[in-house]
Amino acid sequence: MSRHPLPPVIDSASGRPLPGTGLELEIPFFDTDPMGVTWHGHYVKYFELARCELLKKIDFGYREMAASGFSWPVVDLRLKYVKPCRFGDRIRVSAQLAEYENRLRINYLIHNQAGNQVLTRGHSIQVAVDGSGGLCLHSPEILLQRVRSAL
Repeated sequence: MSRHPLPPVIDSASGRPLPGTGLELEIPFFDTDPMGVTWHGHYVKYFELARCELLKKIDFGYREMAASGFSWPVVDLRLKYVKPCRFGDRIRVSAQLAEYENRLRINYLIHNQAGNQVLTRGHSIQVAVDGSGGLCLHSPEILLQRVRSAL
């Protein structure tokens, strides 16, 4: 686990920074095309790895989500490809919690470690869905508690 370069988002209720995290990866051969450039779909996988680390940090990983009785589908995912990742590149993938009271928004940044260049930016939005399939207009109390405990 490494320090993440995304600017912190300040929680309006506590005035403290929301949790963020980062992880380091080396681009494997099987993630690249014949020119050694990472296939665009794998960036989503890298975001997911960072999101899982962030959710673990607030003690609300996918197992805890399922046990809470809510599902959290991704309803929006945005990526901005700035420069390609290539086979063998060492990258840092950062995830920063940006919203949690009504939805779960996580911002992402991928940059290479050699030149510290931004390669990809993005965000994901997840919403809570209750056991009957109903969309929740506010995040369930369990998520609010977990985030506040991590502050």
